Amino acid sequence: MATPLGWSQGGSGSVCLAFDQLRDVIESQEELIHQLRNVMVLQDENFVSKEEFQEVEKKLVEEKTAHAKTKALLAKEEEKLQFALGEVEVLAKQLEKEKLAFEKALSSVKSKVLQESSKKDQLITKCNEIESHIIKQEDILNGKENEIKELQQVISQQKQIFRNHMSDFRIQKQQEKYMAHVLDRKPRKSSGSQRLREK
Repeated sequence: MATPLGWSQGGSGSVCLAFDQLRDVIESQEELIHQLRNVMVLQDENFVSKEEFQEVEKKLVEEKTAHAKTKALLAKEEEKLQFALGEVEVLAKQLEKEKLAFEKALSSVKSKVLQESSKKDQLITKCNEIESHIIKQEDILNGKENEIKELQQVISQQKQIFRNHMSDFRIQKQQEKYMAHVLDRKPRKSSGSQRLREK
């Protein structure tokens, strides 16, 4: 019967890597928010219309709200995952301890069987009960491993949502940059008239 400890530790490493990648995504999103603030400042300096400024400001608020929700969801999923990993680790240690105890008990049982044939049936029954208990523990461990895989799938879906969101955000940023460039190329006189009308 193979020991699942090594395999469980490898799964834990891949989960930690997935969370590191999610944290990198969040840092990138925060950098985009910072860049959007800079774009708003540049638009204000280039006499962007009040309507355009308010639209960009509204989108910034929406982006910050979505970002906060994403961080909260990530923290919740990470808490679930850490709890599952803790349970797996405890079960794996318990299983290893019980396996060692079983092997020791089995060795003792085999020796006693040779010495005391009258107790053979009773001792074999005890061994079967211990082995059945270990199999049940292994089933529980496998269930926890499947739970971890499901959490990893949730994280992968969140990462894809982040990628799509940032892709749309980059396209929008390029469009706003182009509009700011077009407005900046208008004659200063026209820009001055526009400011008077806005007032």
